[in-house]
Amino acid sequence: MTPDSVVSSIARFFILGGPFMGVLLILSVLSLAAIILRARRLREKAIIPRAVVDCVGGLQPGDTLDRLLKIIDKHPSAISRILSTLLSHLNWSKSENLEAVQTCARHEMARMEKGMIILEIATGAGPLIGLLGTLSGLVGIFSTLGGSGDPVVIAKGISEALNTTIIGLAVAVPSLIAHSYFQRRIEMMAVEMESVAADLLAKLYQPSA
Repeated sequence: MTPDSVVSSIARFFILGGPFMGVLLILSVLSLAAIILRARRLREKAIIPRAVVDCVGGLQPGDTLDRLLKIIDKHPSAISRILSTLLSHLNWSKSENLEAVQTCARHEMARMEKGMIILEIATGAGPLIGLLGTLSGLVGIFSTLGGSGDPVVIAKGISEALNTTIIGLAVAVPSLIAHSYFQRRIEMMAVEMESVAADLLAKLYQPSA
């Protein structure tokens, strides 16, 4: 099979899917873009640089914060912004500072989850749009052929109408896998950021003797 025939077959496959195939193609492009962007932005060094974690872990009560401030400034990230909020409110009480940190953490979580809604929509809507396209195609086939249609022609028409269902599932499955993976990764990194912030908070607010 020549490359031209392959391209022609693929083009025919999508054209026979009707207008719903165009919707699925747009959804697949959006889903792929969301997966690529989330994969880039949810890298560990972009969220929780190891240098920041190690610096907080090695900090002892009473130590100067100059080194930590430099490392935070050198490694802009979600955890760095959370710790910057903590350090900028040291004149507040521990409970007030904790509330400010939690507010900042919620903003960072929202930033990490940005774009996840596209994967969620693709997971749910992909198969439904594909099924809708198939049903629309079947209605067209039977309304055209009536009761005297050739069974071979009908079978061919049904197979072509199922194209949208195939693409709908092909869009939904990777989107579901990516959504589940990214959601789990966000949860794990949120727990680690909470642990680092709690560790620093405990070291900076030592109970009075």
